[in-house]
Amino acid sequence: MALDAAQASHTPAIAATARILARLKDQPGPLLPVLHAVQHELGCIPAAAVQTIAEALNLSRAEVHGVITFYPHFRSEPAARHTLEVCRAEACQAMGGEHLAAHARTALGCDFHANSKNGDFTLEPVYCLGLCAQSPAVMIDGRPHARVTPEKLDRLLARTREAQS
Repeated sequence: MALDAAQASHTPAIAATARILARLKDQPGPLLPVLHAVQHELGCIPAAAVQTIAEALNLSRAEVHGVITFYPHFRSEPAARHTLEVCRAEACQAMGGEHLAAHARTALGCDFHANSKNGDFTLEPVYCLGLCAQSPAVMIDGRPHARVTPEKLDRLLARTREAQS
């Protein structure tokens, strides 16, 4: 079903999704490019966009939702101002990564794939940052940090918060 102007203007998310679909829906295998484009433009793939995508690509909502939830990169809710990724790979686990992950969850007051209560950080697992010889490792806003202890993590988080002020 094609979107008419009234439907497309219903919400900004649906309007943005409709523009993306108009540009990408005729590509072979358009679902992943559409999802990436929607998330890039909106910061997440909101529930309102799922039905629009499903209808335009002749898929069920369940199929679209299944792809969104299968890939950890896709988000249904907007990320916080900063992203903390904690390495969950074997080398980091062997060097105290589980303890560091537990500390990160406590320090931010949230679990993986969630935002801290104050909205400062999104906590995400990552499976290898390539710093195995210097584990455990984290990445904050795309910047890797090695040999991270709980105390060092606290300092990194505080420095990141201060930098935004």
